[in-house]
Amino acid sequence: MTDPLTLRLQHLILATLKLDDVRPEELPADEPLIGSPRFGLDSLDALELVLAIEHEFGVKIGSSEESRQALGSVNTLAAYLRVHAPGL
Repeated sequence: MTDPLTLRLQHLILATLKLDDVRPEELPADEPLIGSPRFGLDSLDALELVLAIEHEFGVKIGSSEESRQALGSVNTLAAYLRVHAPGL
C-alpha cells in the first residue's frame, strides 16, 4: 500500500507539471525526479515544483542545493517534508 504522503506528492507532481498522460502509480517513488529520461524534467520544472510544494505544504525550500536534495525522488521529497513541514 502506498504511503498517503507519497501518493499526495505523486498527484501534486503530475498536476504541477501537467503530466496528464501519467498515472500516479507510473511515477516510481524512488526514481530521480530531475534528469529522468522517462519524464524529462528540467530546472524550470524543478522551480515550478518547489513553488507548488512551498504553497501546498507551507515549507520554504531555501537554496538550490537544498532543492536538489529534496527533489531527489518522491521518497526523498517525502522524507524532507516529514522533517520540515508542520503537521506531517
